[in-house]
Amino acid sequence: MELLSNLKSMRGEMKKSRYKIWLRAFLLIQFSILFSLYFFRDIGNGYFSWKSVVLVFASFVPIGFLLSLIVPMKADMELRTVTLSLDRVYLFLIWLLVIAKVIIGHIPPFTPEADFIMSAILGIMFGRLGGIGLRVRQLKVQNGFIGEQTKITGHA
Repeated sequence: MELLSNLKSMRGEMKKSRYKIWLRAFLLIQFSILFSLYFFRDIGNGYFSWKSVVLVFASFVPIGFLLSLIVPMKADMELRTVTLSLDRVYLFLIWLLVIAKVIIGHIPPFTPEADFIMSAILGIMFGRLGGIGLRVRQLKVQNGFIGEQTKITGHA
C-alpha cells in the first residue's frame, strides 16, 4: 500500500486529455520521422528489413497498450473533461530505450539491434497512445461528457 501511495504522490499535475494526447501524438510523429530516416539507411545497407520493422513494431504494440492502463487519469466533473498526469514508468522506459539506441547505434556491428530498439519504441508509443485514447473515450462516455449522438456516430 505504501508503494501505491508513493506512486500516486509522484503523479504530478493533471492536464486535460486533449492536450496530453496531442503531445503524445506529436512525439510519436517526430520519432517516426527520425527513425524512418535511420530505417531507410540501414535497410538500404542490408542491416535490417521492412518486414523486421513491422514484426517488431507489431510485437510491441500490445506492450504499449498495457502501459496505457497505468496512466493516471480521472474525470473532472467541473471541467467536464478527462485529465491525465505524467507516467514516470513509461517516461523512464522510453528514455532508457532511446539512450540504448543511441549508444548501440554508434557501434557498427550492433546496427540491427539499434533498429530493433527503434521499432520497439515506435510500437510501444503507438500502442500506448491508442490505449490512452480508448480509456479517455470510455471515461467520457461513462461520465456523460459525450452525448448520445456522439456515442452512436463516434464523433467527439
